[in-house]
Amino acid sequence: MQSARPRTTRRPWLRHALLALTTLILALTGSGAALAQSGYGFAAPGGYGLKIYRTDYTLYPFVQVYLRTFDSDMQPLINLNELNIGLMVKGRPYNPMKRQYGIQSIRQREEATRSVLVIDASKTMSGAPFEETLRAAIGYIESKRPQDEIAVLAVRDTKQGYELVSQFERDERVLARRIADIQPDGMKTRLYDTIGAGMQMCAMSAQGSVAGGNYVVSCSLVVFSDGKDEGSSITRNELMTRISNLSVPIPIYSLAYSRIDPSHFQNLEALSKNSFGVYYLVGETTARMQRIVEEIQNILQSDYVVTFRSYIPVDGESHSLKLGVEYPSGSGKYVYDDTSFEAIQPPPIPAIRSAITKFEQAIPKLPAGQTPYWDDPAAAPEAAPTMPQ
Repeated sequence: MQSARPRTTRRPWLRHALLALTTLILALTGSGAALAQSGYGFAAPGGYGLKIYRTDYTLYPFVQVYLRTFDSDMQPLINLNELNIGLMVKGRPYNPMKRQYGIQSIRQREEATRSVLVIDASKTMSGAPFEETLRAAIGYIESKRPQDEIAVLAVRDTKQGYELVSQFERDERVLARRIADIQPDGMKTRLYDTIGAGMQMCAMSAQGSVAGGNYVVSCSLVVFSDGKDEGSSITRNELMTRISNLSVPIPIYSLAYSRIDPSHFQNLEALSKNSFGVYYLVGETTARMQRIVEEIQNILQSDYVVTFRSYIPVDGESHSLKLGVEYPSGSGKYVYDDTSFEAIQPPPIPAIRSAITKFEQAIPKLPAGQTPYWDDPAAAPEAAPTMPQ
């Protein structure tokens, strides 16, 4: 979060912020279409992207929007602050000068992420490549945060086409022991069935409590395979359709490697691109896997949370929200994504009331007669809000 600025620098900063917000209004309303690009899919060469994957209004009037950002290399944008963010509720832009929203990286927060590791355990993967896969999987586990959870599926010759090696687990040592026991002895590779099972595990993820580190905000798949599928009950096209129809994205991060036949790598590439994930061409150089899994963990831990205070009275209705990112600040180039939230009365649960109280302190309500929007010329507080951890 930004700290309060000295009065000697207030006016230049104010002029910059007003200019940036004007640009955002044009972009979000469509009047500046040349400056804005949709946040879906991959970033255009030299550009960047944005994807909102969760909107939480449990603590209303405070709404938390979870988003993932990426540059043209699919790496997260770093060091975003309030001047990079534009917010529009029901077509009305928030004035950043009024400090009614803030942004944080989840890296320093308590929310948990979940991952499902899909490990191809067919005989064609045996030998050094498979051993390197297991080492990379353990490295992925070691680079997670304490609250993050990981499940493991192995592609095996079972009735379902896979073996559940581990349910979602936080304990690194338990996960490492279970992974070390996987043997590459499968005769068939029902890869699509296994990936489908991983997606189902993500979709059924328990969300936990809003207080504490068991609140799961995202779930992703990490696939170690050569991309070859044999005998799955679903086709690649059916799996692609299922991915496209997900209301909440489940990114697939694919590590494509083979010492025999790379002709099926494109299957993994298609699944990753369609799911808002990343495709990594490992090929035969499996030594790169360790660096890749660390990069994937960095992507998951570099998501952002934008928290804003809504001034819409409780009505139980859904309300539109646009969120834009300008990167770098002052460039005039915005990407944006749409979502919605409901104006609801929070249940009288002590943990929820406690969390709301913390946000009340971080984002105090504006004085009577003032609104958070751009059309209200009232002066804003000097200091940026500091979000609860």
